Amino acid sequence: MPEILFLIKLVVAIAFVVGLSLLAENVSPKVAGILSGYPTGSAITLFFFGLEVSADFASKSAVYNMIGLSGALTFVYVYYLASNYFNKHTILLSSISAIVAYFLVVWALHFIELNKYIAIIIPVAFAFLYIILFKKIENIKIKNKVKLSHKTLFIRAFFAASIILIITSIPKFVGATWAGLLSAFPTTLFPLMLIIHFTYSKKHVHTVIKNVPVGMFSLIIYSLTVSVVYPLFGIYIGTLLAFAAATIYLLIYRKIKSML
Repeated sequence: MPEILFLIKLVVAIAFVVGLSLLAENVSPKVAGILSGYPTGSAITLFFFGLEVSADFASKSAVYNMIGLSGALTFVYVYYLASNYFNKHTILLSSISAIVAYFLVVWALHFIELNKYIAIIIPVAFAFLYIILFKKIENIKIKNKVKLSHKTLFIRAFFAASIILIITSIPKFVGATWAGLLSAFPTTLFPLMLIIHFTYSKKHVHTVIKNVPVGMFSLIIYSLTVSVVYPLFGIYIGTLLAFAAATIYLLIYRKIKSML
């Protein structure tokens, strides 16, 4: 059983990150940024919390996952600031700065006594704040794509697999509160940002960052749905319902954008 779970986590991690990176290259970093907020990393993490621990544990973690998304949004904001500030070792220093910012935010948030209303209000407020702060960032497309080799695929897969496997192992060592907060870590977004920044430029990764807050609403909806339906319907049907809710949001957003 552990070997099967390991294989599933690895395959899903590779599919998500490689898929998003290809989407950024062949469609646009803007679309990849929006879809990076689609429940990928957190969905995997919460599902395995339910599978390896219990549906109730995953449900409680989902509430803290929602508020933890404030840390994920701060992560991308600090990465953006740091990448503009540092001229040398930009990727490394931006990553360290963003990770530290994420943990500072979730550490501060873990003191809050939560209910679902507060868990919704806080990340929604953060999302709107960062939409405003990112407003001036330009959306830039990738014009000269790199040749996709086996080495490139391996590097992309390695980032996603290592981060997701670490985060999904957390329930063995911490309770639902910290597991939920840490499950909001941008497990697929972070590797995507590293891939785009390393392969292309900071302007391209800034395009991804600019569009993350918009997509993050789908993840808020996903986690809220998980917190409600996992105890009622179990993790399998509950996951399908949560994905449906998140997808409906993105379809509505796309429809509204096309009408403007």
